[in-house]
Amino acid sequence: MTDTLSEHADPTLHRGEPLIRMTGVGMSYGAIRALSGIDLRVDAGEVTCVLGDNGAGKSTLIKIMAGLHPHTEGTLQVDGRDVRFGSPREALDHGIATVYQDLAVVGLMEVWRNFFLGSELRAGSFPLAPLRIRQMRQIADAELRKMGIVVADLDQPIGTLSGGQRQCVAIARAVYFGARVLILDEPTAALGVKQSGVVLKYIAAARDAGLGVVFITHNPHHAFLVGNHFVILKRGRRVLDRHRAQITLDELTAEMAGGQELAELAHELADPPS
Repeated sequence: MTDTLSEHADPTLHRGEPLIRMTGVGMSYGAIRALSGIDLRVDAGEVTCVLGDNGAGKSTLIKIMAGLHPHTEGTLQVDGRDVRFGSPREALDHGIATVYQDLAVVGLMEVWRNFFLGSELRAGSFPLAPLRIRQMRQIADAELRKMGIVVADLDQPIGTLSGGQRQCVAIARAVYFGARVLILDEPTAALGVKQSGVVLKYIAAARDAGLGVVFITHNPHHAFLVGNHFVILKRGRRVLDRHRAQITLDELTAEMAGGQELAELAHELADPPS
């Protein structure tokens, strides 16, 4: 069943200007339309869950918001102003940070080095100035503890941490470096139940700290644990847009599984031809 925002949106649910607003956004790669007519808003202090199967358009949506590819249709606004990002640096300058599924960490490098990777503190402005190692260790430890992450030894290689812990370090790093919008690309996809729970806890912590979180996932159960707003994409189009008060987990799961198409298939299989 296809929904439109006007049919179900409650104007009292959102107050103030959204951090990100997409209106009619589309993306084409030559003759291939990856996204079409996407409306989406991301509000501070909320988790917007974007769900869909492989090929639904989730990755393309991430790339537009993260500045990897400019959209070819519609408008993208940040803080109410039209933008068209030309690079990930431009997105970061607007406070939009993306944590990808494969993470941007160096497994053999220390936890604190990964926390400051590419943004190291130095004792001077010249390229070979010594690193402020003690200060970086102290900052990394303090920022991780703010998120409830306690690493016994910040000098241990980050590759020795669990998948969930590495995700949480990446989240804390993005928050420290000024993210107002945190885009998480399938952060629980390769994790077990316990580690997924760890990541979901820190997603909730980022939300409660006032960030706007975009949680990309194919798991409706994980989405419903932390989400405030749910969007389902299918073949590059939005087929559902509901706030938490407007949908149940069973309904979200059913829509994610195929909705009306699944019901029709079940009917066909239940009544085979004689």
